[in-house]
Amino acid sequence: MATLKLRYPFIFLSAFLIGVISTLLIIESIDYEQEEYSMTTFTSYVVGENSRIKEEPQESREEKKGSNLMKILGLSNEERPSPYDWIKQDQIHVGNKNIVIDLENAEWAEFTDTNSMDPVIDESAHAIEIVPEKPSDVHIGDIVSYKSSFTDGTIIHRVVRIGFDKKGWYAVFKGDNNPREDPEKVRFSQIRRILVAIIY
Repeated sequence: MATLKLRYPFIFLSAFLIGVISTLLIIESIDYEQEEYSMTTFTSYVVGENSRIKEEPQESREEKKGSNLMKILGLSNEERPSPYDWIKQDQIHVGNKNIVIDLENAEWAEFTDTNSMDPVIDESAHAIEIVPEKPSDVHIGDIVSYKSSFTDGTIIHRVVRIGFDKKGWYAVFKGDNNPREDPEKVRFSQIRRILVAIIY
């Protein structure tokens, strides 16, 4: 009788575990598509002008998609492009009273509170930027400011794609906190600065 009583919880637990594993396998096999939104938020501040230089584009990297289960759990195992390594270790000198960064053509930047690049950039952050000389200075993963055709001021978002069409070189941008890409191909003549350091 005691053996019979123990058998029922064991059968129940086994059935429950089989159900959980089956559900996870089904979730993993479903192809979820990201919902599209129409809202785009911009981060802007005033910067100067720079010249147009035509050049062949760098190849864009393919996005690596994480598993459906990881997406549902709110986790990510996909590799995302990081900004280019503009400041090398030997350019940074840390002393007891100050820090010196050897960087030519550097400029100071502040940001407005639009939330499009949260949590990386917010209005309380300060940054160091440089002016790119040619299109090959702009890399996928870089955070770059550019003059938009769709709004006043200057936008600072991340480069997600780089390509080449009949008009020449272009980059496509997206705010880290925005649901979709910015609505234009940005030409090198629109590029203003590349973010190389953020100070919180």
